Amino acid sequence: MESNSRNLGAPPGTLHYVGPPADSKVRITLIEFNETELIEKDFYDISECFGHVKDNMVKWINVEGVHDIALIEQIGKHFDIHPLTLEDIVHVDQRAKYEDYEHYLLTIMKMITYEDKVVLEQLSIILAGNTVISFQEPHGGDAFDVIRNRLRQGKGRVRKLGADYLFYAMMDAVVDYYFHVLEIIGDKVARIEEEIISNPDQKSLIELYQLKREVISLRKHVWPTRDLVANILRSESDFITDNTHLFFRDLQDHTSRVIDTVETYRDLLSGIMDIYLSTNANKMNEVMKVLTIMSSIFIPVTFIAGIYGMNFEFMPELKSRYGYAAVWAIMLSVMLGLMYYFRRKKWL
Repeated sequence: MESNSRNLGAPPGTLHYVGPPADSKVRITLIEFNETELIEKDFYDISECFGHVKDNMVKWINVEGVHDIALIEQIGKHFDIHPLTLEDIVHVDQRAKYEDYEHYLLTIMKMITYEDKVVLEQLSIILAGNTVISFQEPHGGDAFDVIRNRLRQGKGRVRKLGADYLFYAMMDAVVDYYFHVLEIIGDKVARIEEEIISNPDQKSLIELYQLKREVISLRKHVWPTRDLVANILRSESDFITDNTHLFFRDLQDHTSRVIDTVETYRDLLSGIMDIYLSTNANKMNEVMKVLTIMSSIFIPVTFIAGIYGMNFEFMPELKSRYGYAAVWAIMLSVMLGLMYYFRRKKWL
């Protein structure tokens, strides 16, 4: 991600894209609908999109790519969007939040997918009258296919209710996708736990650390989402009807469930880490136990061998015909006696 240092000293509201390098052409998708009619069209020129808009329909303008500053400024001018809002849109490292302006509402949240790791994409949604404008990074996919399918098939409430319900439905689709990501993470947690218990190795430890970092990152972005929904419920904006407020209550419950699941996985991963450390410690203790027992068995034997290895001339046993055999018998008796003692103590 680009550093914010290039924007240091600039006045608030100055637009400067802060995000991963992007040079692709921005695609604009316009969906206009009411209960009986649906129009869907792609544009690469925002002026053409504005010229196609009809007044008697709910409009959803999806902008895929926020690196084109001139295009963002055009949209801001057309809908009278505050420069600070536009600045938040082009800075893709924003914390999830909700803001209530005079002419529109703004929510910023993270769209989360899983592609061998957690992938974060900033999503900015503006509700302005009967128009919803969404800004997302061009990663080739989003969580909105289910909404598009409902619109095309005329199913559900989205075609019957207003733009505020579409505003809710988009946020709900993003949160629902959190559950999909958590399901993948849950499967990985279970697999790593099994590996750590059965055969802990360095590869499992590295994977465990990576997954723990992903869960912490997920937690960092999910917690503000619950605050975002709570702020919407506390607001008294005329843009959101009482009927849609009820759906936001359900969305708040979903975000709470996501947070509970994330916290559970974080605790599980900490527990698995403790299991890994305990398992390694137990293995080391077993090795030390075997070495200690072996040393304890051979120390007295070494002592006896050391005595009879001395080169004194007047050692009476040296001239004994059966001295060698007797020493061996004594050493073997000591070894067997110690082994019997350790066995009785259940150290062997």
